Amino acid sequence: MKHGLLLFAALIAAPALAKDRLGAWQSWAAFRDVETPRCYAIGAPEESSGEGGYVSVGFWPAKGLGHQLFVQLSRDRSSNSGITLSAGGRRFRLIASGNSGWAKDRQTDMAIIAAIRSSQSLSVTSVARDGRTIVDAYATRGAASAIDAAALACTRR
Repeated sequence: MKHGLLLFAALIAAPALAKDRLGAWQSWAAFRDVETPRCYAIGAPEESSGEGGYVSVGFWPAKGLGHQLFVQLSRDRSSNSGITLSAGGRRFRLIASGNSGWAKDRQTDMAIIAAIRSSQSLSVTSVARDGRTIVDAYATRGAASAIDAAALACTRR
């Protein structure tokens, strides 16, 4: 079984990560956590260089924040390497901290989400501590439905 499928199964089954599972679409799912409050869509890689990577799009209605992209790499990143997300023929340099990355601003978040919606796949790349390339590849089928479900769940009162 692929690493991404194992992670995806763990995300769906883990009640500590979210109180309400909103649904699952291919390798993407959406959750609502009413305690925080927040909602998010999350995708597991179909192919990865390690274990534990994911891409998420989050919404925090109490803070007025939404459509925020977050990436967790599947392996430890070299501290002098950046993180790049590629989707829909576009490349986006992410702000990197540890093994995580996010878009530099709302405009970039929205451009990345538009690229995800219009593509068949996305990849997240970096360089690992051992000098080897990290490549986490995601199918985007189901991503739009998961993002829309998370956005809708966090606009309900």
